[in-house]
Amino acid sequence: MQLDDHAEDLASDLGVDKAEVKEDLESLLDYNVPVEEAKASIRRNHGGDDRSSATPTAKSVADVTPDDGSVTVTVRVLTKGMRSIRYQGEDQVIREGEFADGSGRVSYTAWEPVEFEPGDSITVGNANVREWEGDAELNLGTNTTVATADPVETPYEVGGERDLIDLEPGDRGRTVEVRVQEIERRTIDGRDGEAEILSGVVADGSARLPVTDWDPHPDLEAGASVRLSDVYVREYRGVPQVNVTEFSTVERLDREVEAPASAPRLGVGEAVGGGGLFDVELVGNVIEVRDGSGLIERCPECGRVVQNGQCRAHGEVDGEDDLRVKAILDDGTGTVTVVLDSELTTTVYDGDLEDAKAAARDAMDREVVADTIRDRIVGREFRVRGSLSVDEYGANLDAETFEERTADPAARARELLAEVGR
Repeated sequence: MQLDDHAEDLASDLGVDKAEVKEDLESLLDYNVPVEEAKASIRRNHGGDDRSSATPTAKSVADVTPDDGSVTVTVRVLTKGMRSIRYQGEDQVIREGEFADGSGRVSYTAWEPVEFEPGDSITVGNANVREWEGDAELNLGTNTTVATADPVETPYEVGGERDLIDLEPGDRGRTVEVRVQEIERRTIDGRDGEAEILSGVVADGSARLPVTDWDPHPDLEAGASVRLSDVYVREYRGVPQVNVTEFSTVERLDREVEAPASAPRLGVGEAVGGGGLFDVELVGNVIEVRDGSGLIERCPECGRVVQNGQCRAHGEVDGEDDLRVKAILDDGTGTVTVVLDSELTTTVYDGDLEDAKAAARDAMDREVVADTIRDRIVGREFRVRGSLSVDEYGANLDAETFEERTADPAARARELLAEVGR
């Protein structure tokens, strides 16, 4: 049923103007409120009943699809988290997590307080279904019923404890034990104006990931080993990001969490095919230095690269000089664009920003800096470590290290034998 049809039904039932109802309905759907829950809310606001137009069908979790209007499932609660969202201009606390039965798992969002806890077996009646990132998600609203059920057998583990390597965007109610490797306090433009947050990097024995604390906790400080409970995960620049909220708990551990000494080394094709990775090591040959490398200009407002005196966001600006390299790395299995920041570019160029500007003035050509860099790295093999993002525009790796592989054949052979013997 299309939006106009839903609005027509509501307007006819309530005896109100269709345009008014349609506007309210669009507003609710923009906030990802399931359509049946949105219609029930509008009915209540206009003094009508809040009946659901969908008849719930009892299903196993594996059979629930985004095309279902509403369903009834008997499940075991795997996880439960809390989060605050902005809904119709007001803050609202939601509960979210995963249910499971013997057939599979499904995410849920509860828009009203719920009594169940992880480990409980329950029958959830008249849960609305929506699509979330391609999968079905159950939404529990005012028309949903929850009742205790006989124990549900499921192969899935109850509780949200995970290693960082196992986290995926969309996870809710997770618990991780990590070491804080980097952390800084930042001021951002939040939904209520300026707000302070913490952002940085956490690690465990399996991986390193970015973290953001939206309600700064004092125990989240560099070097600390902590247990983060009730965190959620979303995608940030193509990789999972751990998000700590006002409902999360941060507990100091009486032991030190071991962090990985090195990043996992993957082939370029494997890494790109797997999507974004926050910390990965690639080895390959630089086959090209792309345009936009060498001596560049950045917008003083947003830091974007300025082309012909124009910033995409701020129009005509007086650009500030900077150094950057965008190099194509190829290992025979795939290619990736490796981006070197000013510091790494200085090392590759063997000169700082002032040296580059002087060379450009002498040659009366800014491109001379990029040409020098091309001569020094194209055709050579490098080991690169950094954060990989993959999107519709291609694969990019923001490098933290960029080291040329040894040219000594004997040393190279020993290194290869060591890798094979791992």
